This record gives sequence, C-alpha cells and structure tokens, in this order.
Amino acid sequence: MTKAWMCGVAAGLALTAGLGAQTKTIQGESHTMTATVEGIETASRSVTVKKTDGTYDQLYAPESFKAFDKLKIGDKITAKYYDNVVLNVKKAGEAAVDKSSSAVTKATGGGAGTAAHQRTITATITAIDMNVPSIAFSGPNGWKYSSRVEDKAALGKVKVGDKVDITWTQAMILSLEPGK
Repeated sequence: MTKAWMCGVAAGLALTAGLGAQTKTIQGESHTMTATVEGIETASRSVTVKKTDGTYDQLYAPESFKAFDKLKIGDKITAKYYDNVVLNVKKAGEAAVDKSSSAVTKATGGGAGTAAHQRTITATITAIDMNVPSIAFSGPNGWKYSSRVEDKAALGKVKVGDKVDITWTQAMILSLEPGK
C-alpha cells in the first residue's frame, strides 16, 4: 500500500501542476485479501496467515483490535483496504502541516471492524530532473522521497522550493470468520 501511495504522489503532483489546479485527488486501488490463521503469538500480537496463493504473511494486531483474543487457528480473515492521496499546492506564506489521526470502529458482534489512518504533511520539492524525468521531496522528521514522473510537460510547471500539502488516507475493513 505504501509503495503504491508513493508512486501516486509524484504522478499526482505532475497532474496537479499540468491542470493548473490547486488540489488533486488520486484514488488508490481497492484490494481484498482473504487468509487463514496459521499461527498466533499473543505476546507480540502477531498472526501468521496463509493467503489464497499459498504464501504466508505476518500481520500485527494493534491493541485497538479487540477481537485478537478471539482468534483461533483455522479462522478466516478477510481484509478489504484502500488508499487515496490528495495533493494541494500551497500558496506562499501558508503554514506547514504535520498531523496524523487514526480511528477504529467496531462492528456489532465483535468479529469485524474498520480501521482508518490519515496523515497530512507539507513537503518541499527539493529536486527536479527533466532528463529522467523525476522529482524529489523532503518533509518533516527527515522524510525524503523521489520518483519518476510520467508527464514531463506538467513537471515543467512546478519548481524546486514549491511546497505541497500531501494528505493520504488508508482504511481497512476487517472481518473474522470462525474456522471449521
């Protein structure tokens, strides 16, 4: 999810600049994963799951996931998740932003729920390479990112030093189905 989000940031910035808009929303892909619980480690709140393609993955259940104590070997977990990114080219003098919020909503019955996380930062364009073409950003707490950009013409409409607010939202709907 994070990798897809990062690619969307650079592509979206170029689109924003190319359209002359101040704000652009980049809708991420929605994914659904179903997996079977194969192992549970209570101390670290980690769960080993086997996905439908036969591969294994390690998941971490935060304290807010109250159904963790109900998990059993053989249970089926279905997670549907999505993300989107909103980019806003800042006007000169606007204050920088660095904020984060999360929420967990438990569904009736305790075997399902929704978790969401939203983060907004102000990033500065630190480099543009028209030959590649690519763009680099820096932000709060040492955050740095660079990526190729598909629309070279749009990339030419932003400059080093421009500031961009990047807001990304990630949400997951989780359901638990008892094993047989």
